[in-house]
Amino acid sequence: MKAEPTQQPYHTDRLVEFLAGLSLRDVPPTIVARARRVLLDSLGCGLFGVTQAWSKAAVKAAARDRCSGDCSVFAQPDPYAAPLAALCNGIATHGYELDDLIAEAVVHPGAVVVPAVLAAAESTGATGERVVLGVLAGYEMMARLGLAIGIEPGKRGYHTTGIVGPVAAVAAAGVTMGYTTDRLLSAIGLACSTAAGIKSFAGGSGGGMVKRMHAGRSAEAGVRLCEMADCGFEGPRAAIEGRFGLLEVLSGSSAQPAQLSAALGERWALEQVWVKVYPMCGMIQGVAQVLDHLKREHRLEAAEIEHVRVGVSHQAARLNSERFPADTMAAQYSIPYCVGVALAGDAVNPGNYAPERLADPQTRELAGRTELYADPEVEAAYPARFGARVMVELRNGQRHEGYELNPHGTPDEPCTDAELAQKFRRLARTSRSEAQVSALIELVGRVEQLDTLRALSTALRS
Repeated sequence: MKAEPTQQPYHTDRLVEFLAGLSLRDVPPTIVARARRVLLDSLGCGLFGVTQAWSKAAVKAAARDRCSGDCSVFAQPDPYAAPLAALCNGIATHGYELDDLIAEAVVHPGAVVVPAVLAAAESTGATGERVVLGVLAGYEMMARLGLAIGIEPGKRGYHTTGIVGPVAAVAAAGVTMGYTTDRLLSAIGLACSTAAGIKSFAGGSGGGMVKRMHAGRSAEAGVRLCEMADCGFEGPRAAIEGRFGLLEVLSGSSAQPAQLSAALGERWALEQVWVKVYPMCGMIQGVAQVLDHLKREHRLEAAEIEHVRVGVSHQAARLNSERFPADTMAAQYSIPYCVGVALAGDAVNPGNYAPERLADPQTRELAGRTELYADPEVEAAYPARFGARVMVELRNGQRHEGYELNPHGTPDEPCTDAELAQKFRRLARTSRSEAQVSALIELVGRVEQLDTLRALSTALRS
């Protein structure tokens, strides 16, 4: 009898087997260094974000259900249960559009992965080495699944971070806790049924706080589902690529399952991380940078400006066009408002997106003078790159133009370690003392050597 051909394993199986078997001995030192960088950047974003209204609301809600736990919520004195800590810290880290992203996959990994890893490590007493491996695993899953899903769900209004986030959080938490391949596959099967997140925050009537929740809810789901897996709750092993799996249900024609396992161990997601310079949507970073450059080079004054023309991708022109935003979320997603801030003030300063700044007359006037269009060259580079072409016309008829395809902070134009530390200090000082800030930088700098996260947890709490 002729033998049946051996069925090729799912790409998911190969990826999960790789993640579950990760060892720092097999990871290049440069990638470990990148893991430390994203950990520091995410902690800085979280320690700033925890001062915002949405984080305070999340902590207040979590406190109602708080039971005994061992996990830190940024700048809070008491320990929380692991899922609640992951929820609050994810909301804080994604809380001001300063957290990292991977452009081509269109995901924000740090705000999902780092809170899940911290909660998993604190609740189980994991070592710093396991923390680094959890970060590596979470970023790999976040980036690869984002690429595998493709751009169709985003065009239909899904928020990719909310869709792939729970799966990445399970991978991050599970690897931190030393899961086997089989247990990790089972927990991922559970996570696929919690994939959620729509872009109603870009709907034109104010964004509210929901976008920040997508990262927190993903981190919470990942940690909670690992707890359920520990108690014997099983999930389907083919929930990503199988019948009625995540790719079939959501992706449609843009599904690329081979992205899940392509060049494992050769191409690392951490090499594609974009550290944000400006507190705004990634699609607007290039716009702000071009305007900063033009303003310095030509000494532009806001009162001199007649018209601003901005060329971006079709997606950015469609989603980021609200002229007069109603709240902070909408402001950070609005190209016209960010143009006004860049020309009338300082686009790097988070305070310029606070509710009390949204009615600034000069910013609003410049926003009203801003025109958007889809630039063919920028569109051709999307989503691998979020470029921008900007033309500023003055009242005297002079025109100044600029183009940027690789804003500072992107993999092609990365922030230096000194710039990253400077950003961390600026953000973390809003909720930590100078001594705590310095302690966190020192601890993250040798995190893979830590026996436990006890000292790191102390510096994160009040």
